[in-house]
Amino acid sequence: MKIAVVALGKIGLPLAVQFAKKGHQVFGADVNPETVHKVNQGAEPFPGEYQLDVALRDVVEQGLLTATTDTTAAVSSAQAVVVVVPLFVDAHGVPDFRALDSATQAIGKGVRSGTLVSYETTLPVGTTRNRFAPLLESTSGLRAGVDFHLAFSPERVLTGRVFADLRRYPKLVGGLTPTCGEAAQRFYESVLDFDSRPELSQPNGVWNLGSCEASEMAKLAETTYRDVNIGLANQFAKFSSANNIDIYKVIEACNSQPYSHIHQPGIAVGGHCIPIYPQMYMWNDPDATIVRAAREANWSMPAHAIDVLERAHGALEGQRVVVLGASYRGGVKETAFSGVFAVVDELKKRNANVLVHDPMFTDKEIKELGFTPFVPGQSVDAAVLQADHFDYMSWGSTELAGVRTVLNGRRLPLIHLEEICRVVSVGD
Repeated sequence: MKIAVVALGKIGLPLAVQFAKKGHQVFGADVNPETVHKVNQGAEPFPGEYQLDVALRDVVEQGLLTATTDTTAAVSSAQAVVVVVPLFVDAHGVPDFRALDSATQAIGKGVRSGTLVSYETTLPVGTTRNRFAPLLESTSGLRAGVDFHLAFSPERVLTGRVFADLRRYPKLVGGLTPTCGEAAQRFYESVLDFDSRPELSQPNGVWNLGSCEASEMAKLAETTYRDVNIGLANQFAKFSSANNIDIYKVIEACNSQPYSHIHQPGIAVGGHCIPIYPQMYMWNDPDATIVRAAREANWSMPAHAIDVLERAHGALEGQRVVVLGASYRGGVKETAFSGVFAVVDELKKRNANVLVHDPMFTDKEIKELGFTPFVPGQSVDAAVLQADHFDYMSWGSTELAGVRTVLNGRRLPLIHLEEICRVVSVGD
């Protein structure tokens, strides 16, 4: 089968490689000429995705994956098109469809009768049917659901472990029509392999949810659940902090009962997904009061964390405070909606002298983010662990000279720091 993958980013490129590994001819399209050049050289454009470098080189050398900046040409050669163009949103989750609309128009110019077009970018419910179907029809002159197949199939993977997640989680699909859904199901069954999951309600594999809307909703629901659960845990942490209760022991006790699945409180919720998709859901459902309350609880956590630090340490005015971690989570070089921005702002409001460190970023990159870099070994008064990078587990007096207080925002084991200073958490 010939397949086009539109957008070769941190999800799209591993998908293209996965399809090629199954023996299919894959045409990758991306607007970035540098990305296209690197892919055609068999060179990974971005580091950190497990096994991608080796697998990419293999499929390129075999001639199974080629890249181009011409989306229409790539689509015109394909029997299936997978769209992974990002949907940009503002800080309140309001979508900006310009990039996806532009890609969809280019796809429409190349789509042929019988082609399957599957969107994997997370979308508000109804977008595939009400926005992209008409746009594809107007540019192609073909009818969606009649002349070509249209489906939505959300990506459910995390960067750094895409290949493993593709095997582990059921692939959800939903078509514009039942026939479209069946075409999408056949396609994904031909390009993916699945681990045995006997605990699931049905065999692991491609699960057809019956419509684009159901598949769109499934992605928003699973991410919104996590945000609401974290918001609840954060609410519990604030209350426990004010009432001298160890919230971590409480959560451990609650979760010993099989019907309780309370998440862990933390300093911030970041990344492309969890802080954004609940807002995308609220864009569809403005009366979602539970979702809104959880989002507000999570937005409030950086300020609460710095309150905890200040109670433990004393006034922060004039104090040298280092924020450990610019990334939104450990092990990932990505600052999308990272808590680092709100944490730094909170510290500056209290007139602290703020520095930032992240083992995955150079000092130059830290400066480009608008921060003052911290060099391990410099003297500081306090530290805030914002991202749970593995490196920080070994830090002690050598790296944080003179430190008196550490706010452990991620409950990372900090054995060496606990020996030399006071370590507090968001639940204290």
